[in-house]
Amino acid sequence: MYRQTIIKGAIILTVANIVTRIIGFFYRIFMAKTIGAEGMGLYQLITPIYLLVWSVSASGLSTTMSKLTAQEKARGYMGNVKRILHLSIIGTIIMSLIFSVTLYRFSEIIALVIVKDSRTALSLRIISLCFPFMSAGSILRGYYLGLQNTSISAISQVLEQCVRMVVIYLLAGLLIPKGLEYACSAAVWGMAIGEVISFLYVLIYYIFKRKMYASSILSYKGALSMILSMAIPLTLNRMAGSLFSTAENILLPQQLQVYGLTQGESISLLGRLTGMAMPLITFPSSLLTALATATMPAISESYALKKHNRIKSTLHQSLTFTAIISAFTTGIFIAFPTELGILIYSQRQIGDMLKILAILCPFMYTQVTMSAVLNGLGEQLFIFKIGLLSSTINLCAICFAVPFFGINGFIYPWILNSIIVTFVTIYKVNNTLEILIPIVRQYLLPTLAIILSCLCGKLGFYHIWNNVSYKISVTATVFATFIMYLFLIFQLGCVKKDDLRL
Repeated sequence: MYRQTIIKGAIILTVANIVTRIIGFFYRIFMAKTIGAEGMGLYQLITPIYLLVWSVSASGLSTTMSKLTAQEKARGYMGNVKRILHLSIIGTIIMSLIFSVTLYRFSEIIALVIVKDSRTALSLRIISLCFPFMSAGSILRGYYLGLQNTSISAISQVLEQCVRMVVIYLLAGLLIPKGLEYACSAAVWGMAIGEVISFLYVLIYYIFKRKMYASSILSYKGALSMILSMAIPLTLNRMAGSLFSTAENILLPQQLQVYGLTQGESISLLGRLTGMAMPLITFPSSLLTALATATMPAISESYALKKHNRIKSTLHQSLTFTAIISAFTTGIFIAFPTELGILIYSQRQIGDMLKILAILCPFMYTQVTMSAVLNGLGEQLFIFKIGLLSSTINLCAICFAVPFFGINGFIYPWILNSIIVTFVTIYKVNNTLEILIPIVRQYLLPTLAIILSCLCGKLGFYHIWNNVSYKISVTATVFATFIMYLFLIFQLGCVKKDDLRL
């Protein structure tokens, strides 16, 4: 039953994540082709502000809500859950309103002094309007994830992306001709309205489906203490990550200008890296993000009940799928970087970035799984410390390496940083659970499978598909490589029948 719940939840969230990623993916392609690399770079200057506010006002509380709901449900104290939910919503709305008013009132100053581009002021004012809805919606989704009701979060995600896409499509024709400032505002309006509609859906569901629970045995002070003890480290971690991400997006173009590029070239390079190449790298992680989201409250519940064998089983299963997805994406991006860059964005430069960034895939994806496990085990402080260290290293690379080596002065230290963080995280999980994670065995066979698949894919691309159009040949080659990879991982025993048993 336990495995059924996790797998069912992961499947629901996976489908939702895939749908939302596909919608978002095509949106980015549409925007990239419409406003170009510089426009995407301008949009990337705005996004970290949005993520920063979300990190401070909602992200830590949302994860806390999910974990505490699972924990108190396992103990049979649903009255406590209700009190924790109400306090979390009140807290997040107060914080988000403060941010909304501040950002709206001082948007021009923030655009000039912090973001360093006056064209972002309009978008900053627009995005400030959605913060209370975004924050309250995140708490409610965390509550339902803690109950292992993943369908609510899944539907709200898809609904948000659909609304976002529709709004962007309707506004793009009206606003893009007015310039890059208004082109970005079209995307931001989509983001803001999408958050409002998503929140309204979750709120309406909660109002009509809420249940009556017994009174809480927790006092308001006790509930607040429980929330803050978990939420503060999580919030600090994500706030630090967002602050550093904001600083990176602001400083990187500036340091690239020190290297010798113009402002337009610097913004365009930022757009290609963070707005085009990285979405491709992170797109496959939707599967793992879904699994991690479903796994975290389940691990928290098992940890509260001291069922360590159940945790170990879940961890091994999660790592198996992580390894399989990591190997495939790494192989595809290394074998066909230029082809994918031309196919998706009609830009060869994107392919050059993909080939280098592909190395990030196994480490970045493993961190997703490990972070979910550590959150479920209550290791929020460790996550904060390792996140702070990682962000500091990236920022130092921008400040001291980029002026001398250009964009490579950021990318290569970033890759090395990711490798170190991954192994430190694995070491921490090993020690906490007192088990040895067979990381070499789990990644070795999938690596062999993708090498063989990509070699065959390359031969097919140059000798079988060379008589059809370029787009068809690339698409057919990647699909054929995927099919062969699936065949090999089953033949090599990477996936066992027990891994698929519900």
